[in-house]
Amino acid sequence: MTPKGPTIRPRDRDTILTALRAGVVPRIGLHHIQVGRQREIEAMLRDVDRIADGGSSIRFVIGAYGAGKTFFLFLVRQIALQRKLVVCQADLSPDRRIHATAGQARTLYAELVKSLATRAVPDGGALRSILESYIQKATERAKSQGCDIETAIKNGLGDVREMMGGYDFATVVAVYARGYEEGNGTLQDAALRWLRGEYSTKTDARVDLGVRTIIDDAMFYDALRLLARFVRLAGFGGLLVCLDELVNLYKLQHGQARKQNYEQILRILNDVLQGTTEGLGFILGGTPEFLLDTRRGLYSYEALQSRLAENSFATNGLADYTGPVINLPNLTPEELFHLLERLRDVFAAGKAEDWLVPDEALHAFMDHCARRIGEAYFRTPRNTIKAFVDLLAIIQQNPGADWRELLGALAVAEDRGAGDEQDLIALDEDPDDELATIRL
Repeated sequence: MTPKGPTIRPRDRDTILTALRAGVVPRIGLHHIQVGRQREIEAMLRDVDRIADGGSSIRFVIGAYGAGKTFFLFLVRQIALQRKLVVCQADLSPDRRIHATAGQARTLYAELVKSLATRAVPDGGALRSILESYIQKATERAKSQGCDIETAIKNGLGDVREMMGGYDFATVVAVYARGYEEGNGTLQDAALRWLRGEYSTKTDARVDLGVRTIIDDAMFYDALRLLARFVRLAGFGGLLVCLDELVNLYKLQHGQARKQNYEQILRILNDVLQGTTEGLGFILGGTPEFLLDTRRGLYSYEALQSRLAENSFATNGLADYTGPVINLPNLTPEELFHLLERLRDVFAAGKAEDWLVPDEALHAFMDHCARRIGEAYFRTPRNTIKAFVDLLAIIQQNPGADWRELLGALAVAEDRGAGDEQDLIALDEDPDDELATIRL
C-alpha cells in the first residue's frame, strides 16, 4: 500500500480532474501529479536562478505529442513564480508568430503581456500591479532624495531609455505614474493599452500619450527585453517567457515566413548565448519534427542546426543538460504506475481509505493498455491518463460497478497528435521549393 499523502484541497482536486478528462494540463495542483524527469527539472531550476541573478536563458523543450511538454512548461512556470520571477506564456498559432508583418507578432506579444503573472497575481493580468510596484519604489526614492516623483521615475528608468524603443517605453510608464497619482483612469488605461501592444496606429498613440512609436511586429523581441529590464527595476527577479506549440512554425506553408521566424529565434538564441540579455529567459516547446526536420524544421536553418546540435559525447545513456535543447524522456512503466497511484490519490482527496480501486487494478489497467496500444501507453501517456480518470469517474458515480468488468470494455486509443507528418507535407505548396514534383 502506498503511504497516505497530503490532503488535497477540493478546488485543486476538481481542477486537476476536469483538465485531465479534457486532455489538457491543469494550471494548479501540478505537484500532486508530477512524476519523473528529476534531472530536467533540476536543469530548469538552474536556469531560473540564473535569470533571477540577472543572466539569461533559452531552452527548447522537445517531445512527441502527448509526451508532457505543456505539463513540463507549466511546472517550470510555477517554480519561476515561487522564485519571484514574472512569467508570461502563450501558444503559437496561425495568428500568433514570433515574426510577421501583418500583426501576428504584435498579437503574440499582446497575449504574452495579458498573461503576465507574479507570485501575488498567479493567474495573469499582473501588468498593473507591476507598474504600481515600481511607482511605490519610485515614491520612496523621491522622498529619500527630496525630489518629485516624476523626476524619480525618469532617473530610475535611465537604463531603459538607452535600449531600443526604451525612450517611449519610459515615457509611457511616466504617463501611467502621473495618471496613478492624479487618479486619472483615462491616462492609466491609455498607458496600459500601449504597454500591451494594443495600439494599431502611431497617430492614436501620439494623441493619447505623446509618443511617436508603438509596439508592432518589428518590436516583438525588443519589447520583451524592455519588459524584462522594467520588471527587475520594479523589484522582481526577471521575466520568463514560455512559448508552446512551436510546431505551428513548422506547419507554415510559406518557406520565407518560416525562415524569418527561424531568424528571429536565432537572434534570441545569439543574445542569450553571448550574454547580452539581462534577466530574460525563454522556454520554447516543440515536437522532434519541429527541431530535427532538415527540410522544414529548425535544422533547415544551418546556423540554428550548428547551435542546437546534440553533444556528440551524449551517447549510450549519457545525457547533457547544459545545452539549449532538453529532450523529454519517455516515462518508464514504473513512473506511469506511480502516476496512476497519484491520480487515484487525487480522486480520494489524499485519503487512502477513500481509494476507489486497489493496486491490483492499477497493474491490470497498465496490462490492458499495453495489449491495446503497445508501448505508446507510457511513451505518450495523455490518452492513457484520460482513460484512467474516466474509469475512476464511472466507479465513483456508480458504487456497484466492478472495475474488472469495466476494464474489459475500455477502449484506449493511441495518441497520434494533431496529424502525421505525411499529411503535413501533402498540404505544403511552397512556391520556393526547388523540387516539388518530377515526371518522366
